[in-house]
Amino acid sequence: MEYRIGNGFDVHKFGPGNSIMICGIKIPFDKGVIAHSDGDVGLHALVDAILGALSSGDIGKHFPPTDTAWAGASSETFLNYAIELLKTKNGRLVNADITIIGERPKLGPYRDVMSKKLSEVTGFPNHCFNIKATTTEGLGFTGRSEGIAAMASVSIELPKQEEHTTTLHHSYPFS
Repeated sequence: MEYRIGNGFDVHKFGPGNSIMICGIKIPFDKGVIAHSDGDVGLHALVDAILGALSSGDIGKHFPPTDTAWAGASSETFLNYAIELLKTKNGRLVNADITIIGERPKLGPYRDVMSKKLSEVTGFPNHCFNIKATTTEGLGFTGRSEGIAAMASVSIELPKQEEHTTTLHHSYPFS
């Protein structure tokens, strides 16, 4: 087996609304997010991390924001796709570490529910998911409560792939 690491990052600007989706959970809030899909920064970062670990591009490659088919789509659709891609390569998720970055909303009461939701959606055990939140101490767009961001790192296990090497034969003038 071989192990790979992937990283993902996402950000969305706040807009009108009364809730936001984070890691598959609808969080009551005095704002919404401006996004092509449901704007779940946690799931978007996680999907990008999984795709990165698989060397399969990013979420925009697979679900272009220019494609109206994905307008308002649930980010669970994107996560299901990334997990199915992982499974088609006979891989498994070892762990996922997700950090939500913003001053608000406060996420402490939702962390366990988010981990459970990710386990249900992916089929991987609850202990594979760690979710945490941090602020930027009032600095930047998240500090001014203009938006929210997330970053994710994953470790995956895949069957070792046979390496193909190519020998180049060159005629060097100094040989």
